[in-house]
Amino acid sequence: MRGELSSGLPELVTASNRILRADTMQPVLLRGINRSGLEYSPPTDLGFLDGAQFTADEMREMIVGWRANVIRLPFNQEWALRGAAGHSAEDYLAALDQAILWASALGAYTVLDLHWLDPRTVYGHTEDATGAISANRVPPLPNAESIVLWKTLAARYRDEPAVLLDLLNEPHDRLRDDPHPLCVIGPGGEPVESAGRSAGPAEWLPWAARLVAEVRRIRPAGIIVVAGTDWAFDLRGIRVEAPNIVYSAHIYPNRRRMHWWKALGTSDEVPVLVGEWGGTERDLRFGRRLAAAMRERGLGWTAWSWVDHPRLIEPPRAPAWVPTAFGALVREELRT
Repeated sequence: MRGELSSGLPELVTASNRILRADTMQPVLLRGINRSGLEYSPPTDLGFLDGAQFTADEMREMIVGWRANVIRLPFNQEWALRGAAGHSAEDYLAALDQAILWASALGAYTVLDLHWLDPRTVYGHTEDATGAISANRVPPLPNAESIVLWKTLAARYRDEPAVLLDLLNEPHDRLRDDPHPLCVIGPGGEPVESAGRSAGPAEWLPWAARLVAEVRRIRPAGIIVVAGTDWAFDLRGIRVEAPNIVYSAHIYPNRRRMHWWKALGTSDEVPVLVGEWGGTERDLRFGRRLAAAMRERGLGWTAWSWVDHPRLIEPPRAPAWVPTAFGALVREELRT
């Protein structure tokens, strides 16, 4: 690609703790929405976008209706490398391209978020506040194919300023019932299996540094997003020595307010994007407090999620686009 997906949007850079336009060096505050679905929805005969029920009208509502200027787009590694259900990897990447173009034509950037390695592997199970058990498909760390993936995407989007690259959704320790060994960067700099359970800074930072280096060799410009540990909540000690790095924190109602400093405390030193935050109608107090904290710090964010729990829009989505109670809070923040 040579800029045709970016619709003239300027390159973004970082300086100190801010994201700036490269052409004017004016600050940019990225605030928007996660549009999940492409990481898990198998394609129909019409392709991946149809399988995820993702339309141009929906993108217009998020950007024009709600005034988002960034869309975070979760995807999975396997489909980006090998495709699915008779559709090729190129078909899947073309679906990402189309979403990027829809967004940029309306003035919004896209964060490509490596959410899952594949849609099958279960990395243990989690329990929510109600006691409900869920299969976890978010990997603790990347694997060897993640190097191939990010080299592929770095080449594809080398000249696309509208595209930001989020290296891994939520690094985290292995869950108690996760049967899969961790993939860590070994002493020789190559991925190796580990029987350890921790995926803290000692395990994640070598991965982040390796992936950033691979991307930068191919795509010297552009923003790279590096998540914190503990499910992208803890940014303490997370630093990569490279230009134009933005650090991502995810904050949900299960995180006590007294601990938010682990996610937000470095935002006066480095650029921090709250890559996920969200809740239900029971979490409005949490949402208002976090929104105020982000506003006071001048932080960008992408709320979770347009279509998945805790959702921002009531089903059926089109044509009314009725926000949930938490969605109304997010929409109000975007419009201020």
